[in-house]
Amino acid sequence: MRLWSIHPAYLDAQGLVALWREGLLAQKVLLGKTRGYRHHPQLLRFRAVDNPAGAIATYLRAIADEAERRSYGFDRGKIARRYFRGRIAVTDGQLRYEYDHLLRKLKARDPSRYRLQAGLKTIRSHPLFHKVRGEIAEWEVVTRKRGKQSR
Repeated sequence: MRLWSIHPAYLDAQGLVALWREGLLAQKVLLGKTRGYRHHPQLLRFRAVDNPAGAIATYLRAIADEAERRSYGFDRGKIARRYFRGRIAVTDGQLRYEYDHLLRKLKARDPSRYRLQAGLKTIRSHPLFHKVRGEIAEWEVVTRKRGKQSR
């Protein structure tokens, strides 16, 4: 499960569709409607707020907005009628890590998108998040070259 902190506009079609599916799965978990993925580390930041189900629904709405901008047919009816008015902090280190991770994916599956995005210095966050200074999040599973993992 990858619930991107970066803005969904950076994702290619495959990434945006996968994010939608994974966001819907996360919503089921946070609503208590499934037993799987309950302990997934990507859900920690949603659980840390006073309204996790509202936060994930708000997260999904921004993904649906991006899909609509691209004329994709995501079913907004699948989003819970919950709302979260706050924003969740995400570190600039986490955003950079995720963006670099996405670039590696794009280089292989969408080279033209990769070339358009490879030189960006400032990375926008998903609208649910606000950027703060800091390192990669503790919940992130950091993957290095050759499949090595740390943390």
